[in-house]
Parts: sequence; structure tokens; C-alpha cells
Amino acid sequence: MTKKRQQKIPLTGLAGLKQNWRNDLTAAISASLVAMPLALGIAVASGVPPMSGIISAVVGGVITTFFRGSHVAINGPANALVAVILAAIAGLNDGSGQVLNYVLAAIVISGILQMLLGFLKLGRLAEIIPSSVLHGLLAAIGIIILAKQAHVALGTSSDANNTVGILADIFRQLPEINPMAAIISILGLLLLIFHSRISYKFFHWLPAPIWVLVIAVPLTYIFGFDSEHQISFLGKNYTVGPQFLISIPDNLLDSILFPNFSKIGTLNFWMAVISINLITTVETLASTKAVDKLDPYKRKTNLDKDLVGVGISTVVSGMLGGLPVITVIVRSTVNVHNHAQTKWSNFYHGLLLAVLVLVAAPVLQKIPLAALAVILVFTGYKLASPRIFRETYERGMEQLLFMVATMVITLYTSLLWGIFWGIIITLTTHMLLARVPIATFFQWLFKPGSRLYEKEDGSFELKIKGIANFLSILSLEKILDKVPAGKNLKVNLSTAKLVDLTFQEHLNEFRRTHRNTGASVNIMGMDHHVSSSNHRFALKSLLTPVRQRLSPRQKRLKQLAVDNGWLYKEQAEWNTSYLQNFKFFVSRPIEYKANLIIGEYPNFKIKWESSDLTFDEGALLAKEVYRTTVEVIHLPMEIPKFVLEHEGIFDKVFTRVLTFSVHQDINLSEHPKFSAKFVLQGEDPPAIKKFLTPELIKFLEDEEFYHVESNANALLVFRWLRVARSTDIEQMVRFSERLVDIILQGENVDQQVKSLAIKPTVRKD
Repeated sequence: MTKKRQQKIPLTGLAGLKQNWRNDLTAAISASLVAMPLALGIAVASGVPPMSGIISAVVGGVITTFFRGSHVAINGPANALVAVILAAIAGLNDGSGQVLNYVLAAIVISGILQMLLGFLKLGRLAEIIPSSVLHGLLAAIGIIILAKQAHVALGTSSDANNTVGILADIFRQLPEINPMAAIISILGLLLLIFHSRISYKFFHWLPAPIWVLVIAVPLTYIFGFDSEHQISFLGKNYTVGPQFLISIPDNLLDSILFPNFSKIGTLNFWMAVISINLITTVETLASTKAVDKLDPYKRKTNLDKDLVGVGISTVVSGMLGGLPVITVIVRSTVNVHNHAQTKWSNFYHGLLLAVLVLVAAPVLQKIPLAALAVILVFTGYKLASPRIFRETYERGMEQLLFMVATMVITLYTSLLWGIFWGIIITLTTHMLLARVPIATFFQWLFKPGSRLYEKEDGSFELKIKGIANFLSILSLEKILDKVPAGKNLKVNLSTAKLVDLTFQEHLNEFRRTHRNTGASVNIMGMDHHVSSSNHRFALKSLLTPVRQRLSPRQKRLKQLAVDNGWLYKEQAEWNTSYLQNFKFFVSRPIEYKANLIIGEYPNFKIKWESSDLTFDEGALLAKEVYRTTVEVIHLPMEIPKFVLEHEGIFDKVFTRVLTFSVHQDINLSEHPKFSAKFVLQGEDPPAIKKFLTPELIKFLEDEEFYHVESNANALLVFRWLRVARSTDIEQMVRFSERLVDIILQGENVDQQVKSLAIKPTVRKD
């Protein structure tokens, strides 16, 4: 058994700057390219000058870096701001022409409050919002963005006074669509949809939003948006002109606006302050925790320090005419996936964005509003896509109720009322499900009697009693803070009357971070609870459990296992931490595995397992959920670490020319067919070349393509980013068997390993 190799955590401060500047700068280039169109679009959608978004993004990079606690997150304006800034403008507009200055004042005060929350270590207050209520709030924000920006994308307008009316007007205004705006929007939408599905790496050197602008700006000249005139299309005349372009002043200093605090004594002002503060705080905390999950080094952010950092930056941004600064998930995901190592990537991102705007200002002035609008329409759709509702329903019918109720109330009232009534509905449902008197419910909620014990062996046990729901999270965090790093913990929920989804998510988050200290966290005691659904975090209460029947595919998998003498388990399993040792899953959080097939190769004492993995690409807004069937082969010896994947026609050129990546493509010049078919990467090229014997190379050249990856002690094999058919699984198992056979017969495998080979077993059909 070889000792597990630990990843060396990057240095911090100036030492980290010196050590990792190449990786951080490369990642920052991609992040800044994504940030530019999003910052402009968010500002326009929020009803403020476009440069307000750029100011926020630059301040978020250059200023926030020095005060925050996060390592690889990117800071700037976020989509959630659109709804809250629009509401603030509507509430503070007194007809004086100073409404934007009033809003800037509210932004500055909200930043000061955010700093105080961080200094007083009260950032966790925002974490008590129920998970499904938060999803409902984000879905409402997505619909608000989609409804308003769809009109811009299509060149139409709406006079409706609420979001539902604006959404309905999209369909009423279809006959009035401006074809030029629609052409730009349709092309942009197609790019956004298919960008992630195009396999050639060439298309991924530029982020999808930049590709939208690359296509849209030339159309500005083709359609003649520089001057107002008539264009005939299908026998009908349409007016086009500068009103279809983004408005950026020739002198960028003219973009700076200053706050006006004269409304500080009014109720509407403080409603705006509280709304901005609440949304920015919740969004920052949620996004920061999501980015921590993507961090390959599993570093944990000091959330209170992070609030101080974004609070300071929000004050600076508001004083200069910018939007609030938030931890943003889309740009952070791009940053992580481009191998950012330290916080300096955020600094570079802000600096590069400032230079980009200064240099390319004349080009930015040619960006059609429709191009920015379609980017936001796509973003809004992702926040409220059917997938979000389906995933919420899978967590329990009551979770869908909480989400939809919050969303509808928010759409017809405001963000604050949506959160308030979402919490009330959630709490009322919990009281009904607990089936105890109201006084008893609140007594068990706020004085449950939960206790933490230290056992004789040095481990700890936490016994949860009473009601364990979202309002219990603050007391739970205080108890968990007392568990020393590296100490094993057992959480016993056997005496808890009700355990809700948000509470379980926080427990699981603690388990994830505490495991990184080398300790184990065992959550037990729910054998006598029943769930509202089959989801692992479903609310535990006295409901009738849901039975799950085998699907037709599961029946075929079970029969496949029986026919071959393998073991089949259809139940979902959540312990997948060992898969994080593979590079493919370092920044792709795995939700669970299911439909597990376990077998042993007939010729060797080597076990393998096949399973359907559900994993995430990105998080929150940038989250894409994938399900794919993989096989893991547990090797009896150590081999070099490597990743072998398909190579597209443009990939080699752009890998060599445009990347500073540490692990370049390893080219086997003496095997041109192999090098043309695969991208081969790894930490030790000489060892990998020695490991790849001519027999192994010939086998891989002749076989169907599979993604093959080694983490030194095991192999990961899969073919598609989708669930495989039973016949495909059998074919993958046979491929892997031949692969392992060749590896074990190679010249570089120790004779002791070869001795593991046994005589083939004959299976009687």
C-alpha cells in the first residue's frame, strides 16, 4: 500500500505571487474576458450606466484582493444585483434626476453594514435562509432578468408594471420584433447554448460571452447602427441607429458619479440599503462556499474576513459610481478551471479589465445592446431553468412548495417580502410535520438540549435533540467550532424530532471541510426517521417513505451483473471522496454514485467497479450537472500519473501557443498515430514515456477511444459524458481488462506484481 500523496498548497502573499504568477495570470486573462461583457450587461440591465459595472469589476479585483479571505474567487458585479438595483431605482426616484446618486448612497451604506457584519462575525446570519427559499429567490431574479432583457434582445418594449406582465408582453410583442436585433440575439443564443458542447479546445480559448461579441460587433457595421436610418426587411421598414448600441462616453472619467445621501432619513432609502445588503451578503457567502468546493487544494475561506473585503470594496465602488462588489460564481468557475492558484488571479483580473477597457473603448462603443441582453437572457434562464425545479422536487415535494411560493411572492412584491414569506411558509410546514404543540416546537427549536461529548479515545460525539432546521444552524455552528481539527466526530440524530434539508446540507459541508483536516465525520441515527423523498438530504419526518422501483435500465444492469457473476447495487452512495484523487474530478464536485457494479478480472486478483456518477461542472449559476458511467480499476502497484484524452484538430496548436499550463501535451514523436489521436499529460513525462510500452501504445491506437486516467494507484476509464447502456458497460469492462493485462505484462512492472496473475477461470454459461 503506497502512501497517499498530498497536493502541495500554493504559498500566499508575495511568495505566492512569485511562485504562481504564470498560472494566476493565465487564469485572469480568461476571467477578465468573461467579466467584461457580463459587467457591462449587468449594469445596463440594472438601469445604471454601463461603466458602473466595469468600475465594480475593477474595484472588485484591485481592491478586494488585499482584504478578503478567499483564495481563488473572483469579485465584481453579479446578476442578482439586477433585481435589487431596479427596485432601489423605482423606490428612490423622486423626479429630481438624482435617483442614481441616491442609489449609490444606498450602495455605500450597505457596504458599511457588510463590513460591520464581518467585523462582528455575524456573516453566518445570512446562512439561516432555507435552501429552497434561496433557490426560489434566485429563480425569481432569473425570471426578472429574462423578462426585461428579452425585450431588449428582440427590439421590443413593455409598459407593464410587474414582472409577470413584462413576461407576458414578450409574446404579445412578437409581431413587433426588430429583425436586426433578433438576428444578433439568435446567433448569440446559439453560441451560448452550444459553446460547452463543442469538443474542440480551440473554441474554449475564448469564453462564450466573448464569442457573442466577436460575432455581434461586425453586425453593427453591417446593419449600420452608427447612424439612425431605415432598413427594409421582408417588405417592412425598421428604424435602426445608435439607440441599439451600448452607451460609453469618449472620456471614461465622465462615467464617475458620486453618491447623494440626502435621502438617508427616508424609509425607502433604508429598504434599498437592507435589500442590497441582504442580497449581496447571501450571494457572496453562497458563492464563496461554492468556490471552496471547486478549489483543488480544498482551502477554506474565512467568511467573515471575506465580508469585510467585499464591504470595503462596495464602499469604494459606490463612491465612484459603481455597483456593489460580490463574489461571483461564473467568473470564479472560469478562474478555477484555468488553474488559478492564489488570490493574485483576482488582482490580475481587475487590472487586465481596466487596461482592456482603456484600450478597447472604441470597440466597446460598437457593442449592440441585443448582444449583452441575450447573454443575460441565457443567464436568467439558467437561474430559473426546469432543471432547478426538477432538482428541488427530487429533494421533496415540500421543498418545491417553499421554492415556488418564494418565487411567486417575490415576482409580485419584492425581494424582502419574498424572503420573509418564504421563511414563514417553511417554518409553518415544519411545525405541521413535527406534530407537536407550537410552544413545544419552539422550545425544542431554541433549547433542544444538544450536547457535544469528548470520548475516552479523543474523538467527539454530538447528540442532536429536538428540532433541527434552518433556525438551528447558528447554534450548530457554535458547537461544531468546538471540535478540534483532526479529531473524529460522530453526529447522532436519533433523538431529533425533525431534521430539515438546510440543516443536513450544513452538516455535510462541515463533514467535507473537516475531512480535509484528516478526520472523519460519521452522521448516524436516522434509521428510524422517514424521508419526504429519496434524496439524501430530504426532510426527515413522520411521512410515508417513498418506494423506488428498478427502471428498465437498472433491470438490464442487474441481469448483466448476474450473468457475469458481478455484484450490483442500485442504491445511491455518497462516499466518493476517493475519486477526488483523479485530476478530472479535482474541481468537479461529485454528488453521488449509483448503479454500482463490482467485479474482479478473471485473470488477475484486481477489483474494479463501474458506476453512474452525478457530478457538477461549476457551481450555482455556472453549474452544469452531468451523469456519466465510469469504471475504476484498483491497481496492486503504483504507476505514473497521467491523463489520456481525445485530441481535436486545432487542439495541439493552441495548447502549445496560447497556454502557460505546467502540464503540456507529451508528444511521442516516434508514434505519430498515437500523438495525433490523444492528448497525453502528466507530472513526470520521462516516467510516462517509459511506462507506455509499444504493446500498450499499439493497443490504444487500435481501440475505440476512452478517457483513461491514472492517479498512481488506480485507473479511471470512461467514454462519454452520459450514462452508458448495459452493452457499453460490458464493452468498457472488456477494454479495461485487456488494458490491465497489457500493463501487467509490460517490462516496467515488477515481477512481484506479475506473480499476482492466476490461471483464467472458466465461467459456465
